[in-house]
Amino acid sequence: MCDTFIALPPATKDGTVIFAKNSDRPAGEGQGVRIYPGTFHAAGAALQCTYIEIPEVERTHTVLLSQIDWMWGAEMGANECGVVIGNEAVWTRFRPGPPALLGMDLVRLGLERGATARKALEVIVSLLEKFGQGGPCAENDPGFAYDNSFLIADLHEAWVLETASRVWVAERVSEGVRNISNRLSIRSRYDLSCQNLAHEARRLGHSCDNESIDFAACFSAAPVEPEPGSREEWGARLLAQNNGSITPELMMEVLRHHESGICMHGGFETTASMVSRLSPGGDPTHWLIDEPNPCRASFRCIDNLPN
Repeated sequence: MCDTFIALPPATKDGTVIFAKNSDRPAGEGQGVRIYPGTFHAAGAALQCTYIEIPEVERTHTVLLSQIDWMWGAEMGANECGVVIGNEAVWTRFRPGPPALLGMDLVRLGLERGATARKALEVIVSLLEKFGQGGPCAENDPGFAYDNSFLIADLHEAWVLETASRVWVAERVSEGVRNISNRLSIRSRYDLSCQNLAHEARRLGHSCDNESIDFAACFSAAPVEPEPGSREEWGARLLAQNNGSITPELMMEVLRHHESGICMHGGFETTASMVSRLSPGGDPTHWLIDEPNPCRASFRCIDNLPN
């Protein structure tokens, strides 16, 4: 249960790109801020992710992660190239698969291997198609598993990537605002898709071709429209109300918003928060909280990642 936001010019006050996310996890689960330096790896090296091992690449970027303590991957983060990524749990018509890559693993892999938002997207979908996604997503609940959506951004563009098992579509966002929560939100307008999209839609009983596939309607196990009063609807409204004047400070207040439930308390709670500003001609600045309830905590600034 998370909420992820992006604002690009002209929606921001100063022409920067601003990313934000709350990570909502089972109460009491630890989540820390960690920096992993970029590294060169030997040919043929293997990488152990949360559940499975995959081939390592020659070089990985320095990454700043908001990382769940028991997991290799991360809920959100940034890299030295100015790419930011956050993921969301989504429930689809596919049954959860065996342990494979978690959505959080894919966040970290996209950041470690992607020098731009588009490249990070390509990394994620390539690994998704090859290895799949699956496995328990909570330390003490083996039945808690889900598919994932992602918001990926750099200084020039953002991408919303939504998945159902190994099936995916991606929507490019070049200006304005966009937010995602725990629901497939892409309908028939998208910019990229997997090659077998129509085949998988027909396999689930939909009569369609690649030109007319409504991704959410075909693959979502949840309603295809945001519920009135949902966190997703509230988030879109808060961004729209401040269109043209969005700042990092305003995004922090969105993450602290109680009436909407974006700042979550209870059995699931907001365990960590992140806001990033990507600036033309300057280094990105990141603000993070690594404890529950952003309404009660202060953001810590990290403004220079080593490369």
